[in-house]
Amino acid sequence: MRVRAAIGAPTLPRRAAGYAAAGAMSLYLLVKVVWIALEVRHGTADWVLLNAVTVVMALAGIGLGLALAQPWGMRLPAWLVVPVVWISGGFLVSMLPYLVVSSLLAPGTPEPAGEPGLPAWETVFIGAGFLGMALALVVGLPLYLRDRWPWAFAGRAADRATDRATDRASGRASDGAADRAAVGAGAGARTRWIMVPPAALAVLWTYWAAGGTAGLDPSAPRTEGADARLLLADSALCAVCGVWSLWALNGRGGARTPSWLPMALGFVASGSLFAWGAWKLLWLLPPGVYQPAEYRWLALAEHVVAVGAGLAMLVTLVRSTRPASARS
Repeated sequence: MRVRAAIGAPTLPRRAAGYAAAGAMSLYLLVKVVWIALEVRHGTADWVLLNAVTVVMALAGIGLGLALAQPWGMRLPAWLVVPVVWISGGFLVSMLPYLVVSSLLAPGTPEPAGEPGLPAWETVFIGAGFLGMALALVVGLPLYLRDRWPWAFAGRAADRATDRATDRASGRASDGAADRAAVGAGAGARTRWIMVPPAALAVLWTYWAAGGTAGLDPSAPRTEGADARLLLADSALCAVCGVWSLWALNGRGGARTPSWLPMALGFVASGSLFAWGAWKLLWLLPPGVYQPAEYRWLALAEHVVAVGAGLAMLVTLVRSTRPASARS
């Protein structure tokens, strides 16, 4: 990915969003550090490794916020920035619909007797950390990406699809009209095939969110509450947004659809599929650590497909939004 960006002072909204993201994630980091210290002190270090992983993720989130707010963030190499931005957005921005809807619903079942919940300050810090980081990224990430890769957000999706087809044809002028048509059809067919896995996941998650039980393990702990269904519906929504973004960037989303809309939605949706799929796989691979609601083999296949679909969607998005002069 070739970068041609003017290095200048970030705008006030970008600076504010970046510092807000770093501050919000600092609250979450503080809770995790306290947990690790207490686990080590009390000799109950079973969760130290997992909490250490989340500490590293929190530090990466703080670094991302500072990079959004500071001029040196524009000078970071793309291979370092894009994965952090992609995964952070996938983890947090994709959860905003769930966080908004769940906050409007009545509180869930109270904690059972003898199983006290988190202290109030920890609950507040964790909630503020996640929600604050997600909201800050919604503002800061598009501004940063627009400033650094402006061509990815310019123009209309249908015009981009036409330009790509023209670019492919002109680059293969000696191959003849039939070959040019085959190249264009092949590119469209590849995009359509890439839509299939996220579309299948969207159908599966929507079915479970609506109360379907096929594929669920009867011996697993039941997670049929409103919260579990909301999470499934949120995942399904992300998958649908990802499919639509590819469809739109392939010239099928309407003549007036601006490029930034499918680009932004596809970026977050693909990051969500990859990040949450990989995170759940980390829990599933060690035997006996986590019991999913679905059959274990189905859960493994489901999240492997999500990881692969997220990666394929990202590659397709990057290719579809590169300027013609940057294509080889």
